[in-house]
Amino acid sequence: MKAAETREEIITAADKLFYEQGFEATSFSHIAEAVKISRGNFYYHFKTKDDILSAVIARRISDREALLVQWEGAAKSPKDCIIAFIHILIQNQSKIMLYGCPIGTLSTELAKLDHPGASDANRLFDLFRTWLERQFQALGCGGESNHHAMHILMRSQGIATLANAFKDEAFVRAEVTALEDWLDQVIAEIPASTA
Repeated sequence: MKAAETREEIITAADKLFYEQGFEATSFSHIAEAVKISRGNFYYHFKTKDDILSAVIARRISDREALLVQWEGAAKSPKDCIIAFIHILIQNQSKIMLYGCPIGTLSTELAKLDHPGASDANRLFDLFRTWLERQFQALGCGGESNHHAMHILMRSQGIATLANAFKDEAFVRAEVTALEDWLDQVIAEIPASTA
């Protein structure tokens, strides 16, 4: 296996383990075992767990940026883009019920550890906030755009947390519908001159 491929496999395995087990509970041994490489080979690619964390966060950001571009390319309107974001709760429902939101759980864990990587992990929330704000701007929400973007982030994180706690699919679907209804209400209140 080529070095670049091994490095990518390590990042993929670490990403999965950080999500499913948590960053602190995941050791080099866990990751090396998942990739089926020796610890010596592992250290060739990453010297510290923080190096792996940085690579995982960079991968998550890159993957989410690509997803947002894909949504914009497939959408007919900014509303469709926002709906795509909201529906990620249903698309990832089974994983969320098991492990929570991958972004929220990592950000929370790193904040509790007072880990220097916490600010990098929070860049994922910034990415979504900025993207959602841009969609609301395009809808004509003006100065309320950031508030609306934060509202969706707050609601989606709350839904993910409670889905993980209660394992209730019906709750997730009902809350997604409620968030869609809220979006329709926001759009209905946009003055015709700005829409």
